[in-house]
Amino acid sequence: MQSAPPTLHLLCGKIASGKSTLAAELSLAHKTVVIAEDEWLSALFSDQMSSGADYLRCSSKLQTIIAPHVSALLSAGLSVVLDFAANTVSQRRWMQKLAQQTGVHHEMHVLTPPDDVCLDRLRARNAKGEHPFAATEAQFHQFSKHFVAPTPDEGFNLIWH
Repeated sequence: MQSAPPTLHLLCGKIASGKSTLAAELSLAHKTVVIAEDEWLSALFSDQMSSGADYLRCSSKLQTIIAPHVSALLSAGLSVVLDFAANTVSQRRWMQKLAQQTGVHHEMHVLTPPDDVCLDRLRARNAKGEHPFAATEAQFHQFSKHFVAPTPDEGFNLIWH
């Protein structure tokens, strides 16, 4: 029995839009692993992150080490769900480069629930206390100002949720 070729799954959506939930669902496919930015950032840089600029700096460092890891996993025949924010053109450039370098099939999953749904989910998530970061509503709005949905001309295989 021949297995499916590896796929690089990418996720785009505002805070609490359901990216990590979708990542968990996608990870149920045979030979698929999730690499979750929030978990890595929390473990490596939680004491260094108190602003949006801190997030960008730490995320950039993480991308440097994660890219060859993702490439190696894909080369080994595993699919990867990259649970990193693909919410700006700049963030997606890094992902597009990664997809091109590996040469595997990729899918950009775009989640677009209304802001009030995201905020309800954020409150519920924060109340549970299980997420590595408890974003505030102010942070939700701050980060949402920078959200730019992908367009077909960026070259991704877009899947809208």
